[in-house]
Amino acid sequence: MPETTETNVSRTEIDVHGRSASYLTAGSGGPALLLLHGTYWSRVWQPVIPALADAGLRPIAVDLPGLGRSEGELALETATVPALADWVTRFVSALGLTGPIVVVGHDIGGAIAQHLVVHGGVEASALVLANSVTYDSWPVPGVARFRDPDVVAATTAEEVLAARRQSVTTALAGAATDDLVAEYVDPWTQAHVRRSWMAMAGAADSRFTLDLVPGLRRSALPKLLIWGEDDGFQEVHHAERFAAEMPRTELVRIPAAGHIPMENAPELVADALIDFVAREVPRSSPA
Repeated sequence: MPETTETNVSRTEIDVHGRSASYLTAGSGGPALLLLHGTYWSRVWQPVIPALADAGLRPIAVDLPGLGRSEGELALETATVPALADWVTRFVSALGLTGPIVVVGHDIGGAIAQHLVVHGGVEASALVLANSVTYDSWPVPGVARFRDPDVVAATTAEEVLAARRQSVTTALAGAATDDLVAEYVDPWTQAHVRRSWMAMAGAADSRFTLDLVPGLRRSALPKLLIWGEDDGFQEVHHAERFAAEMPRTELVRIPAAGHIPMENAPELVADALIDFVAREVPRSSPA
């Protein structure tokens, strides 16, 4: 039986090339929203999933391999944006999703979303980025340091957990409590998740998003940016630049919210997504 995590939200699994991929979902009809995480895990999307489902959408928040609750383990070569986008394509195929999908990405998950849209990894009806990496806005120093193999080799489990606690506390901003931080950090108590996270950090490279800029400028897909204005990791001026340069792009600012606005203002984030899909995505699109 699926594990129930919140009202009408369930966590379930599906096999992707011999490994269990874990995802949160709710609802069964309407346009599908593929919700991608970055240096955290699917937990970032949990606060908005019930409202999305209640609005007749089908949210699907997957844990990338070796992260969150998914099986597997990332290495440098499988943790790049193109490699992760390829895995997401396989996940979508395993789910049997057909028809256009609203591709939504947070943090480095936004780079994966941009790659899927530009290179056609999935049939996308729209692109949504929430406090995402763009252009050369990443990796931030706390992630970039793990591009040094000597740093990776010398880092202890306790140091990774301490760094994750600090990052999560900062990202959650005003929503941070001891219990919520502990819930977010829980996956990193597992060694394979720590190794996968360091691989993702080690593979972080802004050339992956810079290379996508020409394709995004040509893209006629509707695009939505949802941004916590107080984000110190991906500052709002990056979103302003993207909105000014990319066609059919609108920016919704979330005041008094940090890097994970889904926790600071779930109603505002959900409302922005629901309104955008209602205006830009035909309701007749199959899910």
